[in-house]
Amino acid sequence: MMRVVFWGTRGSMPVALTAADLRAKIIAALIAARGRDLPDTAAVSAFVDSLPFATAGTFGGHSSCVEIVGGGAEHIVCDLGSGVRPLGQSKMATYGAARPQLYHIFLSHLHWDHLMGFPFFAPAYIPGNRIVIHGCHAEMEEAVRLQFAQPCFPVGFETLGATIEFDTLLPDQAHQIAGFNVTPKRQLHGGDSYGYRFERFGQAVVYSTDSEHKLEDAAERQGFVDFFRGADLVVFDAMYSLAEAASVKADWGHSSNVVGVELCLAAGVRRLALFHHEPIHDDTRLQKLLAETRRFEEITREDRRPLEVLSAYDGLTVEL
Repeated sequence: MMRVVFWGTRGSMPVALTAADLRAKIIAALIAARGRDLPDTAAVSAFVDSLPFATAGTFGGHSSCVEIVGGGAEHIVCDLGSGVRPLGQSKMATYGAARPQLYHIFLSHLHWDHLMGFPFFAPAYIPGNRIVIHGCHAEMEEAVRLQFAQPCFPVGFETLGATIEFDTLLPDQAHQIAGFNVTPKRQLHGGDSYGYRFERFGQAVVYSTDSEHKLEDAAERQGFVDFFRGADLVVFDAMYSLAEAASVKADWGHSSNVVGVELCLAAGVRRLALFHHEPIHDDTRLQKLLAETRRFEEITREDRRPLEVLSAYDGLTVEL
């Protein structure tokens, strides 16, 4: 049984709750609590659980980092956004420095928000660990090393204690890595981006971020329908609304919630996780977008397989 853990879900840059954001959540919770009998911690906890997610929680602010757990001893990670820092802290808490680990990192592309977390990935500093960075860009090693270059960062790449390797993959070909069948696919994005389909034990996860889709191109559309076909989960770049993606931000290299639903319904996907959230969208806006997306799926599904729609947030774990 596979599971997917989201460590970073924002696009373009990390963001954080402000004092004003937190204050607004507290006010909303207190207003909702008026007239309720909350005599103990258990009652308060149950009340908090009943609140809308945008009030009781947060989608978080780390940039892209997703872990795929398949039951093997080796770790599978997609992208090195700022979310890889808490991932690394979790692995260090579990394994410490005395139990060497093997990490497979799959890079969608080389933009800063997908690489910026690597200098803060604690396992990279531990001798005995091995990190294999996979990707389809010829400049992959150069781009990763630049994260440690002066004057941008005070610690040089050569000081990393782990063994770091780079593996250039060919798109549209299956690769056997850590017990997974991994197939990359080129996507429309500035400087190119690559999605990955991970298959193991009859289950499939597709990680497809930083990709713009021109659905009027029948061949391009069918290519992604085939890539997503029958997946248990598709992690999808839904950064923009349909209006933004089709007008103001056309050709910016990102997609929308509506396009994600259309492609996943056509492909018979089981679950869609909206991902790479726009930094200016707060929790209330993201919750509203999720509700709108679920409604759109409901009215366009017709006689096709129902599609469960999620909105990824930092800390979300999806069991397949």
